[in-house]
Amino acid sequence: MRADRLVATLLFMQSRGRVTAAEVAAELEVSVATARRDLEALSAAGVPVYPQPGRHGGWSLVGGARTDLTGLSEAEAQALFLLAGPAAVSVQARTALRKLLRALPEPFRTDARAAAEATLIDPSGWGERERRPPAIVGVLQDAVVRRRRIRFTYREADREADPWGVVGKDDVFYLVAGTPRGQRTFRVDRMAEVTITGRGFERPVDFSLDEAWEQVVGEVEARRARTWATVLIEERFVWVLRDHFGRHCHVVEPLTGGRARVRVGAPNARDLARTLSGWGAAVEVLDPPEVRAELARIGAELVALYARGARQGGTKVPGHAGPPAQVGRGEDRQG
Repeated sequence: MRADRLVATLLFMQSRGRVTAAEVAAELEVSVATARRDLEALSAAGVPVYPQPGRHGGWSLVGGARTDLTGLSEAEAQALFLLAGPAAVSVQARTALRKLLRALPEPFRTDARAAAEATLIDPSGWGERERRPPAIVGVLQDAVVRRRRIRFTYREADREADPWGVVGKDDVFYLVAGTPRGQRTFRVDRMAEVTITGRGFERPVDFSLDEAWEQVVGEVEARRARTWATVLIEERFVWVLRDHFGRHCHVVEPLTGGRARVRVGAPNARDLARTLSGWGAAVEVLDPPEVRAELARIGAELVALYARGARQGGTKVPGHAGPPAQVGRGEDRQG
């Protein structure tokens, strides 16, 4: 596989310092053209490999012959293993980490190994179903790495796309891909009959999966937060409000007396009122008027319902099934 060959190329460069494409080709038993493409791919991907033109030129690792394979600083190596160690639940991932650990300079290894062992992730919950990525995710990742176009069925339509990257969010996976209509995002659990074709593709040189996903998230969040309200709340409780609304919670300014003015958003006024009504008088909504009106309506319904029940000694009112369905439903909370 090309990934194995690229790693072998880096290891060869580490041992030799400076190499030519012909030397790499002879070492790895590939053509000179293939070796040159691999070296150029490493350089384009941001690996510290650069060409030196001239009669005695070649390709070198930045820093010289004994530069460590990763090019990581000590702090970067610790951060990488702190994140990657707990996530290495497969045999292949653990093997890769061991190889990477051996490639680090000797002074870095102890702290990197300790960072990898500092955290444990148990993928199964207490008596809950173990959550695993759909098998199709592995197929898509393979297509992304190999740069191969895929065919699949999506919403009962046959499609083709160039897979640029896979993103997981809240146990749901998405494929960011290039299509004849431009960049598109597909929910993996809605894709069926995925096959990898023999046709290759080149991902746009300016494409960044992080930036592409931020754009997707921004568009989705903009649709989810079409109504905004300004509220007053004690500053020490802002974190709870942010936990409810996520990205749709912004502190406008802290105020005297330990309170803060905060902006919160949701799809509509009713959704905002449903969430804020649980705070009672702890949150005061300043605007817009439609959210205040919705809160007043919910409050009036609650007073009418429970005041009547209190007069009857807490017994259920005949003919009344319970409180209004739209009040206090947790699944309607945003963020």
